[in-house]
Amino acid sequence: MRTALGFVAPAVLTLAALTAGPALWVVWLSLRQRVPVFGIDRFVGLEHYAFLAADARFWGAVRVTMLFTVLSVGLELLLGVAVALALRGQRVGRRSALALLLLAWALPGVVTARLFEWLYHPAAGLVNVALDLGLNWLGDPTLALPALILADVWRTMPFVALFCYARLLTIPPAVYEAAAVDGAALLATFRFVTLPLLAPVLLVTLLFRTLDALRAFDLMFVLTGGGPAGTTETLTVYAYRSLFQTLRLGFGAAIGVVVFALVMLVAAAYLNVLRRRERAA
Repeated sequence: MRTALGFVAPAVLTLAALTAGPALWVVWLSLRQRVPVFGIDRFVGLEHYAFLAADARFWGAVRVTMLFTVLSVGLELLLGVAVALALRGQRVGRRSALALLLLAWALPGVVTARLFEWLYHPAAGLVNVALDLGLNWLGDPTLALPALILADVWRTMPFVALFCYARLLTIPPAVYEAAAVDGAALLATFRFVTLPLLAPVLLVTLLFRTLDALRAFDLMFVLTGGGPAGTTETLTVYAYRSLFQTLRLGFGAAIGVVVFALVMLVAAAYLNVLRRRERAA
């Protein structure tokens, strides 16, 4: 046991130095009023958190973050499962389809944002030209958030599809043969055979994608900067503006702590569900 702990200790200490140390420093910074430009640096305790509790802009960012997370992750799960089923049934061009999926997923977020910035261009964008529309997708408060969600789904849906496809490949054909012998229709087979066998993988991908969506930053920052009128300002964008644009370091750190706490709560809830499924199995 001591030998094993000796081998693990360097990695644990390194992770602690790289994660726990900065995290504790951010928590400490969130308790201070620190504006380097004006030479302000004083302890204010929970003042920032009290301000956030009554801040309409903060609650608007919370609402946008939740909407973005629920809608984008929900669409990614539905489309990911559909694409995985289509890939499993595909006989020709499967490798090419997988390569295209990987390409969309492997593109950096900023590159994807620039791509959709061109696609959504009011005058020359492919979306408006193809659909014969003249919509300002990123400048209209009612369209900006749906446009961001579609861009995020295009980028990250392949992650869900590849996970589900890998799981589908491990399901023995005999399972479907038995369902066919019992007279199960296509929809019944999916509901009572495929979906239960996909459930563990779906929960894991749901966990990863939910945590990523809650911390999403690059798409909305590049495409809209949180606008128009704050309709796409998530918690991470609000934290960035407070930290680096207005240089209110303590206030921005407080928003970061809230995001961290939210992510931890969601992760704990998902892990609790996974443990219950394992015990039930």
